[in-house]
Amino acid sequence: MSMTMKDIARELGVSVATVSRALKNSPRISAEQRERINKFAREHDFVPNIIAESLRNSRTKPQKIIGVIIPQFAHFYFSSILSGIEQEASSRGYNILVSQSGERYDREVRICRSFYENKVCGIIVSQAKDTHKYDHFKWLQDYGVPLVFYDRICTGVNASRVVVDDYTGAYNAVTHLIETGCRRIAFYGSPMSLEISKNRYNGYCDALLKNKLKPDERFVRVCDNRADAEAITPQIMSQEEIPDAFFAVNDDTAIGILYTVKRMGYRVPEDISICGFTNGQRAISCDPMLTTVEQRGVAVGEEAANILIGHVEGIIPLDKVEKRIVRTRLIVRGTTR
Repeated sequence: MSMTMKDIARELGVSVATVSRALKNSPRISAEQRERINKFAREHDFVPNIIAESLRNSRTKPQKIIGVIIPQFAHFYFSSILSGIEQEASSRGYNILVSQSGERYDREVRICRSFYENKVCGIIVSQAKDTHKYDHFKWLQDYGVPLVFYDRICTGVNASRVVVDDYTGAYNAVTHLIETGCRRIAFYGSPMSLEISKNRYNGYCDALLKNKLKPDERFVRVCDNRADAEAITPQIMSQEEIPDAFFAVNDDTAIGILYTVKRMGYRVPEDISICGFTNGQRAISCDPMLTTVEQRGVAVGEEAANILIGHVEGIIPLDKVEKRIVRTRLIVRGTTR
């Protein structure tokens, strides 16, 4: 449980009013007393209840608020997940407070702290690509804040999570490429520190091996956005042996590949087949339209909100880890044969 001003007052043998004034650096309290109280508060991770402070003289009851951390608003997939979270939360009387980490660990840590200070009832989060330490998530758990991870789960924290079947989605996509005649299939993925990238890479490798093809490291790159795809693809295509297909970790990357190989004079899908992973609006806005794995982001968001609210309302015990998988499906369009 988090420490309150009443706890600090009791431990230091002063009044709650004195603690309150000291934490606000009031001149009515001596400098020595202010430093003593503030030092104790810091050492015991005291965080002021901002909502309680603002509502102290109000009859308005605090609303049920869920904190949501999203890596990037610009991605269709994360936006669709957010839509699913909001729909489920709203239908059950909850509001959401949303913040973007921008793929940065330091910002993610600050958001977690801010959400805690604002007394959200729980947090739904997809970790930033930059996150390699998990103390901020464990800290939230230590203070009884329910956590649910989506998409990019944190294996270092024992918390509920919702993912799509990344392995099966990748396996089916690469199998489709092989069945349509492709033999040299490149893989563009996110950093292998992320569980989703490991799972998709494993699906890619197993589909090749199942069809008696060997993964070729010359065709594997860390590349998960359009700009990098446009920079890296010419390098891949300048090798003596080139891919006849690409499987990309998301649609933006796949569209970067499509744009680049067409600009280089290759025909899609006659010369090069391309498959993405998301099925956002951009998949049907390119020419030819993109074959891709549909992730069903809205369903992921609804499941995440459902679990979080279950933890908050005691339907799912806080120490019970819920693991739910949302099924994907392959959408075949014009970029594959």
